[in-house]
Amino acid sequence: MSIILGLLAIAVVIGLAFLMSNDRKNINFKGVGIMLVMQLVITWFMFNTGIGQAIINWISAVFNQLIAFGSEGINFVLGGFVIQEGGSIFFFNVLLLIIFFATILQVLTYLKVLPVLIKWIGGGISKITGLPRIESFNGVNSIFFGQSEALIAIRSQFHLLNDNRLFIVNASAMSSVSASIVGAYILMLPAEYILVALPLNMFSALMVASIIAPVKVPKEEDQVDISNVNNDKSLFEAMGNGALEGGKIALIVAAMLIAFIASLELVNFLIQSIFAGVTLQQILGYILAPIGLLMGIAPSEVIDAGAIMGTKIITNEFLAMSLFEPMVDTMSEKTVGIVTVFLTSFANFSSIGIIAGTVKGIDNAKAAIVSAKGMKLLACSILASILSATVAGLFL
Repeated sequence: MSIILGLLAIAVVIGLAFLMSNDRKNINFKGVGIMLVMQLVITWFMFNTGIGQAIINWISAVFNQLIAFGSEGINFVLGGFVIQEGGSIFFFNVLLLIIFFATILQVLTYLKVLPVLIKWIGGGISKITGLPRIESFNGVNSIFFGQSEALIAIRSQFHLLNDNRLFIVNASAMSSVSASIVGAYILMLPAEYILVALPLNMFSALMVASIIAPVKVPKEEDQVDISNVNNDKSLFEAMGNGALEGGKIALIVAAMLIAFIASLELVNFLIQSIFAGVTLQQILGYILAPIGLLMGIAPSEVIDAGAIMGTKIITNEFLAMSLFEPMVDTMSEKTVGIVTVFLTSFANFSSIGIIAGTVKGIDNAKAAIVSAKGMKLLACSILASILSATVAGLFL
């Protein structure tokens, strides 16, 4: 029964994307079908085979070791702070790790390791699915870099992007997460679900966005240029710029969490002044309960799970993860996996402003187009998160 519901949820997502499409005659259904099959194969391989589990465990071990290295740097700077036994400070223990991960990513980019790898994988996806190279490259690039960084990496090719192509690259950026933040996520929720969410979200975003905004690109225009993805002049400059960028991200996330948590408390206070005992999370839980049931969440857990998913959409994934963390031990493995995959993306209202601001810095004219389609981009990225979580739930 759960498999039937999951397949129905996939059909609903694709159907909604089809209804939102601005050019239904040119939808690349073959490419969409290929990417869906690739999602199913990847998820089955990672969850249901010994080799897949070994790969997940190895990647988790690498991240855990990197977290340990990052913690050494944090302890050196902040070791004088006395924290009560058994306690922790979220900013110190989680957010500051972003600095180290951002530094590693910047160094790998300077050494051309990531750009070449991303271009190679993106080229393979483009060849198999028929998607244009820039869109495929950006989809893979969005696994490693945040919304702004992923778009900046293709800034020299923005003049090649029409409205639909622009929609796809922005949808990919909004539906992803930065690898620099993954280490922080792993400290809160199960690593295996977060790691599987990364490729699933890439394919989901490309699938949903290419249905909503189909593209056909002449072969002579279907090229990717990676020569300008990094302007660092030396390894040490790359390390410094990466650390500064990571510090900026950590501070931005901290500021957003303070604002959103305080705002959520204010909204709940206002709601409870009218309806005693009712919270915004509960309301969101009931709203998202029907899609949660289709995704495979147990009826007894769907209200609480829906509340977490709704919180993520209206605030951000960090707040939702922090609220979901203490609930992990009380929920079934399937619900934990589905919700974790759903949370592992930037699909929330604040991302509309981040995306529009980034595009404005690259091309002012195209920023107006992105701003006008902000809600459609958010709807696309939410559908992508639902699709990824549903596919993961089929194998749990």
